[in-house]
Amino acid sequence: MSGSLHDVKNSVWMKTVMISIGLLFAGITAYAVLAQGIGTVKHHEWEDAHHVLEDVEADWNSANESGETFDNDAFDAAWEKAHHDDVDAHLSYLTWSTAGKTIMVMFIVYAAFYGVAGFFNSIQPDGDDDEHHYGEDHEEHHGSASPILMAGGILLFMMGFPGFVVTCKSWLGLDYDPDMSGFMLSAIGMIITIMGVGNWWNEDLKGYPEQIATSAPFEGQDIRKAGMWIFLISETMVFASFFSSYLRMRTGWCTQWAVNDGKCDAVDTFTASDYLRPGGATGTGDFWTLLPGGINTFALIISSYTIVLALKVAKDVNWEPSKNAVMARLFPTRQKTVRNYLLITIALGSLFIVLKLIEWSHLIAEGFTIDSQAGSIFFVATGAHGLHVFIGLLVMLFMVFKADTVGYDEENGQGIEYFGLYWHFVDLAWVAIFPAFYLY
Repeated sequence: MSGSLHDVKNSVWMKTVMISIGLLFAGITAYAVLAQGIGTVKHHEWEDAHHVLEDVEADWNSANESGETFDNDAFDAAWEKAHHDDVDAHLSYLTWSTAGKTIMVMFIVYAAFYGVAGFFNSIQPDGDDDEHHYGEDHEEHHGSASPILMAGGILLFMMGFPGFVVTCKSWLGLDYDPDMSGFMLSAIGMIITIMGVGNWWNEDLKGYPEQIATSAPFEGQDIRKAGMWIFLISETMVFASFFSSYLRMRTGWCTQWAVNDGKCDAVDTFTASDYLRPGGATGTGDFWTLLPGGINTFALIISSYTIVLALKVAKDVNWEPSKNAVMARLFPTRQKTVRNYLLITIALGSLFIVLKLIEWSHLIAEGFTIDSQAGSIFFVATGAHGLHVFIGLLVMLFMVFKADTVGYDEENGQGIEYFGLYWHFVDLAWVAIFPAFYLY
């Protein structure tokens, strides 16, 4: 918990409810503009390009059936151009449609966390703030219902998850019968989980003395910091399993790299890099297909920098606004500067998720799916990393709210520091994933 204590009334949480309404509106607007607006235009362009391709193929079939003589080279050139235009139009449609849908879903989740957690805390009776003051005794622990609520909610969510997935597929127009009982069980579990998260947010916002470890090997260290390092060690093992699986399988695959090295004769496995990088074995990769992964790399690196800046400002008792007019307007006060740096970090992380799903949609459209061994390793590894990014974004939702209300300073800035350890780990994991899965 935070290292300083604050008198926070539960009515403050109604602000999150208003924010959730704004997020819902922004998400629906993004969907309407990107998916329904631009996406519809791009879909019509794709249909037109596909009709041209069909006409070229129909002309060839007609000429072939009638026995007419025709220029094969001219037909090949016409078909190649029509096919290329068809693929480009399809991928362009997927880009805008996926971006709109992803932003809408992300903002709905953001709004759910703000709305449910905020409403849950706002209806709680204001307690006596003296119950939060433990004096200088850092060894005394406090009880919290948050772990039980979150664990129970996750249990119910996973129990109904198969029905949740089937119902979502049915709503997307796929040939599935909805399973409303499973969907409702998952929805109830999700609400309980968010209530647990909201309770934890409320406890952290009001503050508790930082708990100090009293036994070896972490004696004298903040318990949260030691716990975060232990957690990151376990996370390292998880991602190490992904890399070891990929490297083990890669040594047995006959990829273009293996053919070039004279280790085998013909390519029998296409990897994600074959579809993404220039010169890949599929011949579809170029600068533009690799660009989303490159942007994501820089986005995460920059986001690690912005969260360091947030921590630096929070702990700088001598902070002063910039003399530059633009910077002074963007970062006018110490409290708003911390908040805005956290907002920039959220924006960069959200950009990562949007580009990741756009990239996935392109790969799936080109035939690289999770059904293959190479595809399963790629999608599981990058999907697990994306999930870590998204969980970090949900944590930052509260950090932004805290920065905007009670604020971060030299007394409680360690909350940003400990989360920063997690965010840097996510960044470093991607720095390893990108060259291994995208360039090699």
